[in-house]
Amino acid sequence: MTEHTENQQEGKIVQINIEEQMKTAYIDYSMSVIVGRALPDVRDGLKPVHRRVLFGMNEAGNHSNKPYKKSARIVGDVMGKYHPHGDSSIYDTIVRMAQPWSLRYMLVDGQGNFGSVDGDMPAAMRYTEVRLQKLAEAMLEDIEKETVDFSLNFDDTLEEPTVLPTRIPNLLINGASGIAVGMATNIMPHNLSEVVDGLIAYVDNRDITIEELIKHVKAPDFPTGGIIYGFDGVKQGFETGRGRVVVRGKIMAETSKTGRERLVIYELPYQINKAVLHQKIAQLVNDKIIEGISDVRDESDREGMRLVIDLKREAIPNVIINQLYKYSELQTSYGINNVALVKGRPRILNLKDILAEFIEFRHEVVVRRTRFDLRKAEEKAHILQGYLIALDHLDAVIALIRAAATPEIAKDGLMSEFNLSEIQSKAILELRLQRLTGMERDKIREEYDEIMKLIAHLNDILNDEGLRYQIIKDELEDVKKRFGDERKTEIQYLASEMRIEDIIAEEDVVITISHLGYIKRTSAYDYRQQKRGGRGAIGGRTRDEDFIEHLFVASTHHTMLFFTEKGRCYWLKVYEIPEGEKNGKGRAIQNLIQLPQDDKIRAIIDIKDLGDKDFINNNYIVLCTKRGIIKKTLVEEFSRPRQNGVNAITINDGDQLLEAKLTNGQSQIMMAIKSGRAIRFPEVTVRDTGRGAIGVRGIEVDNENDEVVGMICVAKEDESRTVLVVSEKGYGKRTNIEEYRITNRGGKGVKTINITEKTGNLIAILDVTEKHDLMITCKSGITIRMAVADIREAGRATQGVRLIRLDDSDEIAAVARLDEQEEETELVPTDEAAEAGESGENAAPEENGDVAEAPSTEE
Repeated sequence: MTEHTENQQEGKIVQINIEEQMKTAYIDYSMSVIVGRALPDVRDGLKPVHRRVLFGMNEAGNHSNKPYKKSARIVGDVMGKYHPHGDSSIYDTIVRMAQPWSLRYMLVDGQGNFGSVDGDMPAAMRYTEVRLQKLAEAMLEDIEKETVDFSLNFDDTLEEPTVLPTRIPNLLINGASGIAVGMATNIMPHNLSEVVDGLIAYVDNRDITIEELIKHVKAPDFPTGGIIYGFDGVKQGFETGRGRVVVRGKIMAETSKTGRERLVIYELPYQINKAVLHQKIAQLVNDKIIEGISDVRDESDREGMRLVIDLKREAIPNVIINQLYKYSELQTSYGINNVALVKGRPRILNLKDILAEFIEFRHEVVVRRTRFDLRKAEEKAHILQGYLIALDHLDAVIALIRAAATPEIAKDGLMSEFNLSEIQSKAILELRLQRLTGMERDKIREEYDEIMKLIAHLNDILNDEGLRYQIIKDELEDVKKRFGDERKTEIQYLASEMRIEDIIAEEDVVITISHLGYIKRTSAYDYRQQKRGGRGAIGGRTRDEDFIEHLFVASTHHTMLFFTEKGRCYWLKVYEIPEGEKNGKGRAIQNLIQLPQDDKIRAIIDIKDLGDKDFINNNYIVLCTKRGIIKKTLVEEFSRPRQNGVNAITINDGDQLLEAKLTNGQSQIMMAIKSGRAIRFPEVTVRDTGRGAIGVRGIEVDNENDEVVGMICVAKEDESRTVLVVSEKGYGKRTNIEEYRITNRGGKGVKTINITEKTGNLIAILDVTEKHDLMITCKSGITIRMAVADIREAGRATQGVRLIRLDDSDEIAAVARLDEQEEETELVPTDEAAEAGESGENAAPEENGDVAEAPSTEE
C-alpha cells in the first residue's frame, strides 16, 4: 500500500511506502519516550521531568534554608520554562518526591497534605507548599561551574541541564521505575551509607568482584522497611541486572490485657496500600480462606503504623502469619530490571556497572569544575597582577589618568605605558580610591599570593589522577556523614541458601530465652562482669510472671538445636534469631519455629557445623528427664533439619525432658536432684539408641516432690574441672569432681550440698574452671555476671558461700556458664538498677558475702 502526498513547491506527488513510514515514525516515537520520558539517566538517576523540577526549584531560589513556596508556582514555572506537558505530570512528580513512603531519600520538602500510605490523594497544588531538601541541593551543587552540558529548552529561549552534577548516587539510593516503548525499568532503592561504601571500595579496587561489593551494598533498602525474604534473587539482580526480590511486611505477636493473642502489622512491603491490605485480609476471613481471625482494625496514628489482627483462642499465631504471607500482599515480589540510559542509550546494568558509571561521571564533574575554578582564578590573578603593577607606579598612573581627556585615552595610555592588557587597564580605571590606602594595598598583595597558591593546587588536581579520585572519595564520605542512615529493611536468608555465613559477620552473641518463650540475641559485650555478692544488672525486661530461663553464648554461624520438655528437637541458625536490645523482651519463639503452645524449650545445644560428617558420626547428644531417665543418641540422627521438628526421646506420663548435652562418648556423667544428692557414672554404661527410644534410669528419684535439676558431662580432658552447685537462695560452691565416687548408673548417689532453709533447694549443677564466668538469672529479671575464680572450693557436703544477694521474695531461676572469661569492661549502665549494681549501693556487706561452711557428715 502507498500513500500519495502532494509537494506544494514542485507540484508533484511523491510516493512513500506506508510500512516504511510507520516503522520510521514509530521508532522515532519509541526513542523519544525512552530517552525523553520513561528511563532514568545512569549518572543522576533522574528522568527529564524530575531533573526539570529540581532545576526549576533551584533557579527559583526555592532552597531548604528559605521559606516554602506554593506548589502551583513551581509547577507553573517548570511548565512554562522547561516541561510543556501538562501540570498534573509535574505536580505528581513533586508529590512523589515529597512522600517518605515513596522515596528512600526524599528530594522535596513538602508542607501540607501530600497523600498517605492508604492511597489518599494529595491536596491540590494551590494548597501545598514545597522547597528543596538538603539532599537535592547536594545534587545541584556546582551546576553553575560548567560541570554539565546544557541544552536549549522546548522553545529555544532558555537553557536546561542535560544531567545534574550530583554527588549523590541517586539511581541506586532512590531507584526508578518506568515503562517505555518495548522496554521497562525497575531499579530498587538502596541504603546511602552502603552505596557510598561500595563506591569507595570500587575506587580503591577497580577489579573488585560483585561478590565483594555485596559485602558493602548488602541488598535493597525500602523506605517502608519490611523484610527481604530470601537472598538468591537479590544476588542475581546484583550480578546480572535482572532478578526477583521477595519482600514481607513486619508482623509481631502480642498478648492483650485480657490474655488474648493478637498480631500487629507495623511495616508494609514497598508500595503496598495499607487500606487495600486491610480490606484483603477482611475478605480472606469472610471467604474462610484464613480461619482463626476474629477482628481486623487499623490503629495507625502519628506514632506509626499498627494494623491489628485479633486471633481466636484456638489459633496458632505462626500459622496465621504464614497464611497472611501466602494469601495477601503482606508478601510481595518485585522484578529487578536495572535498565538506564548510558550515554543516551538504554542498557541493562549490574551493580558494578552502575557504580562504575557514577564514579566515571563524578570524575568528569571534578575535572570540569577544577578547570572552571582554574579559569576564574587565573582571570582574578590577571586583574590583581594589573593592580600590583599600578600600585608600584601609583604616581605615574594617577598623573596619566588625570592628563587623559577621556577614559578611552586613559585606557590606551595605561596599556602602552605599563604593558597592561585591556582587562587590567579597565579594572585599574574602575578601582575605588579607598583601595589605594596602605592597608588595602597589603590586602591586594595577600589576595594575589593566596590565588597563586589556589592556581597551583588546581593545576595539581588536573595533573594528578590519584588526587582527583581522593577528592571523589572525600566528597562521598562527606555525603555519607551528612545524609547516611541505618538500614530500614531487614534481610532474612532462606535455609536453602548456603554460604550465607560469608555475608554475616561471625561474632559471639548472648542468646536469652524467657520462661514464657521469648527469644533474642544480644552482643556479648552488653553484659558487664561484677564481683561476687553484687546486686547485678537488668538482663531482660519481662512481664511480672516471666523471667529469663536460658542464657548462653554462641557464634552467629552456628546451628542451635532446641529440645522441648515433650522430647522434640527443632533447629535454628543463630543469625536467624532476631537481634534485640539487652533490656528488650525479644520475640515469641513460636514465631520462629513451629512450637505447639503447650510445649516449651528446655535445653539448647550449639553445633558448629551439621555438615561435618566426621563430627556428627563420632559425637552424641545425651538427654535426661526430671524423673531421672537418661538417653544417648548419635548427633548424625539430628543432622537433617525439618521445619516441624523431630522426636528426640519418648517421654513417659508425668515426666519432662530437662537437659541435653553434647559429648564424645567417653565422658563422666553427673546428675543432681533437688534434695541435694548427685550421682557420677561413666557415659559408656549408657548404650546409644535411636531418636524414638525411651532411655534408661540414670538416678533414682524416690520422692514425688523431688526431681532432677541438672546433668553435666565431663570429658576426660576436662577432668580438672570442678563441680559447681547453686541453691535457690543464692548459695553455691565448687567441689573437685574426684570427691564424687563413681557408682553404678541408676543408684541414689551421694550428698552434693548441705540443704537448709537458708540455702533453699538445689537449683543447678555445672562443670566449671577458673577461666569461666557465670551468668546468674533471678526470677525478678536481675542478671549478674561473675568470675568462677571468685567462688572458693569447698567440700562435697558443705553449704557453700553466698553468690548473689537476693530480696526475700526472689529466687534464682537459672545459672549459665560463659565459655570465655572476658576482661572487665566498663560499660555505661542502661537503667537505674544497673547503676545501683555498678556503684555497689546494694552490694552485700563483706561479712555476709562469705557464709561460714556448715559442718556435715557424708552419707
